[in-house]
Amino acid sequence: MATTQVQTVSTTGDKIKLAGAVALVVAALAAYYLLGKQGAIAQWGALLLGLGGAVAVFFTSEAGKELFAFGRDAWREVKKVVWPSRKESVQMTAYVFAFVLVMAIFLWLTDKTLEWVFYDLILGWRK
Repeated sequence: MATTQVQTVSTTGDKIKLAGAVALVVAALAAYYLLGKQGAIAQWGALLLGLGGAVAVFFTSEAGKELFAFGRDAWREVKKVVWPSRKESVQMTAYVFAFVLVMAIFLWLTDKTLEWVFYDLILGWRK
């Protein structure tokens, strides 16, 4: 990540911005339900407008700026990943399936061997 030191500073302005964003979300939801008689376009328009305003207010706060920076840094890190080719993916998948099959056979044989030892040899329950 770009920053190694994390500092949390909550100023009054940031708290007001976050409270305003929450208030806009609540207002958008209230408008959606109150505008039910005006039609779906008015409902969805009020909802989207309110949510868009809430997002805009949130991203002007310090928390929003940090979230945006985190997303930008995460995207930068994803671009650095060297993804396997199709051949490598198929090959590794085949290895995993083969290993699971071998382990299943081994566990089945172990189970049957222990069953034979305990029930037939030691207890004599099966004859």
